[in-house]
Amino acid sequence: MQYPIVIHKDSDSDYGVTFPDIPGCFSAGSTIEEAINMAQEAAECHIEGMLIDLEPIPTPSNIDIHKTNSDYKKGLWALIEVDISKLSLKSKRINITMPERLVRVVDQYANKYGSSRSGLLAQAVTEYMTTHQ
Repeated sequence: MQYPIVIHKDSDSDYGVTFPDIPGCFSAGSTIEEAINMAQEAAECHIEGMLIDLEPIPTPSNIDIHKTNSDYKKGLWALIEVDISKLSLKSKRINITMPERLVRVVDQYANKYGSSRSGLLAQAVTEYMTTHQ
């Protein structure tokens, strides 16, 4: 899932990062690159905490929705990728039934994008549930 971030800087401070779609999540860095990298880590830690607490995961929105917010007027926008399926949650083995053709397609897609069948299905289910709340 790609979350928008807004990077801002006052003349006497490091770069600050705000997550419009993840309330309570903030980050910073001494350079823009560091701010983006730290934002990635902050978002993953924050969302992992939400998953542990069984809180709903916020759905990322389009940057254009936030651009009109005066709090972000002078900010620089970027997107960070958060792969919820890779967050450290306890896994449980399950047995599911799917059409054989669909299993082949899932495996091909997962392999193409460096994932596993389980990882891809976990991410797909998580993303589906966050967009259909």
